[in-house]
Amino acid sequence: MKTLIVIPAYNESLNLKKVVDDIKSNSDFDYLIINDCSTDDTINLCKKMKYNYISLPVNYGLSSAVQLGFKYALKNDYDVVIQFDGDGQHNAKYLNKLVEEIKKGNDVVIGSRYINEKKPMTIRMIGSRIISFLIRITTNKKIIDPTSGFRAYSKKLIPEFANNINYPPEPDCLVYLLKRKFKIKEIPVKMNEREFGESYLNAFSSIEYMFRMCISILFIQLFRKR
Repeated sequence: MKTLIVIPAYNESLNLKKVVDDIKSNSDFDYLIINDCSTDDTINLCKKMKYNYISLPVNYGLSSAVQLGFKYALKNDYDVVIQFDGDGQHNAKYLNKLVEEIKKGNDVVIGSRYINEKKPMTIRMIGSRIISFLIRITTNKKIIDPTSGFRAYSKKLIPEFANNINYPPEPDCLVYLLKRKFKIKEIPVKMNEREFGESYLNAFSSIEYMFRMCISILFIQLFRKR
């Protein structure tokens, strides 16, 4: 299956080389870096290393960066899109396993950190537990790691994510996809610790993010028409 790995990157110049090397060492899939108007040396690194990349003129955010990757995949007739973070936390040795599950007929395959391990009791993971619970009671489906950004998408979903603005790579979108009877599966993965830089989610933003996801799951996604 013709597979594209979409790597959204904002100020990841210290992590990107390791990310691309990991992908090349573990797969023969194509990749595309979406440089979301980074203020560090990301663009110069991409030019120097001759990476396959698109550089945005302003910082549009994660959803728009990922959507651009889907547009590229649609234009170039890819069968699978895999979202792969540019911070080095995702492990490329699982890429082929994600694609194998797509081949079996799944529409979304999530690399889950907590199938074989218990979630820690951090603020972010308490939020993840609440989101998992809300997905379960609203869809009757169990998603253990809804906040994982390590996801593969089938060909039938590429036009949906490429052409519509209401398909962010977030947990609430999973509810909408489940409502529409798309098949979602999780596979166990281990993730790396970030070596350089910091996550955009601190304690305050984690609470805000959780609240926004909960509102969306309970009052928006269940009643969404498109």
